[in-house]
Amino acid sequence: MSKLFEPISLGKLTLANRIVIAPMCQYSSDEGKATSWHHAHLGQLSFSGAGLLILEATAVEAVGRISAQDLGLWDDATEAALQDLVTGLRENSNMPLGLQLGHAGRKASCAAPWNGGAQIPPSAGGWQAVAPSALAFAEGSEAPLEMSPERIAELKKAYVDTVRRADRLGFDLLELHGAHGYLLHQFLSPLSNQRTDQYGGSLENRMRLLLEIFAEIRAAFPAEKPIGVRISATDWVEGGWDLEQSIELAKALDELGCSYIHVSSGGLSPHQKITVGPNYQVPFADGIKRYVKMPVIAVGLITEPEQAEAIIGTGQADMIALARGILYNPRWPWHAAAKLGEKVAAPKQYWRSEPHSVKGLFLPE
Repeated sequence: MSKLFEPISLGKLTLANRIVIAPMCQYSSDEGKATSWHHAHLGQLSFSGAGLLILEATAVEAVGRISAQDLGLWDDATEAALQDLVTGLRENSNMPLGLQLGHAGRKASCAAPWNGGAQIPPSAGGWQAVAPSALAFAEGSEAPLEMSPERIAELKKAYVDTVRRADRLGFDLLELHGAHGYLLHQFLSPLSNQRTDQYGGSLENRMRLLLEIFAEIRAAFPAEKPIGVRISATDWVEGGWDLEQSIELAKALDELGCSYIHVSSGGLSPHQKITVGPNYQVPFADGIKRYVKMPVIAVGLITEPEQAEAIIGTGQADMIALARGILYNPRWPWHAAAKLGEKVAAPKQYWRSEPHSVKGLFLPE
């Protein structure tokens, strides 16, 4: 039996298989509100047969958006738009839905990637970014405002408020975004955090904000619903955040009852030097898995069913997440099930599409 297609439980939420659709920013919202693009994009992914679909990084406050077109959940209007989206997805798919909670920090106020992705200063229609320290992400970017203790308290409240909205919307799972150089990662890394108060300096202090926010949102979300955390295991820059520190963070999250850890890397510094290849981030997941009880998700150029099966089968990770690969092939789980001799859920409207060579592939949703 395929290990990739074995069910897995995150608390009381059981996933049909170990394939996760990772959060992927679409830069297609209207002042934080989900649009018809999200209905089309997420609708097709919800038919894929994956075990879990996590919506893109969703800003907990307007200044936390990467771009003006980022998805958000900070007021009644953004909540109503997401409610329409969730209702539509639920009407046509039984796939569990997660929401990633994000804040861009100093990487906020940027153009969409297809428009160059450069930071837009307030003088050109952007907004003032905030961060742990007044250090710009890249040369030529405007320095963010260093967050005061009062501003940090406002941030925590924004996370909790968004979590309460997400619960009302009926999300099955939440993921706290602490990766890819965004705000919580900025607090973790000594490259971006040069504070001298209780949120800077030592590893314990740099981890403090992420752990405090996790504890507060865990208390605000129903106990039976899982909350995981996505991290960058390394900055890929000497003197930055690294695997050893990530292991300490993972152990602290494990003690707080974190439901899983989703292990990526990079994004904090333009000076990163990454050697990219198949499974290039899997060793980070494997390294963390040795120290925690919670399930671990691996990512990073996982493209072939046999490759994913080997990661799970050898115990390097408990789940694999797909991002760009499933954009390129939105039926990847179907094809993986066919290749590995397994079955996968599909809508009844698509049952007749089964190739003759794999009759019996589809399970009813």
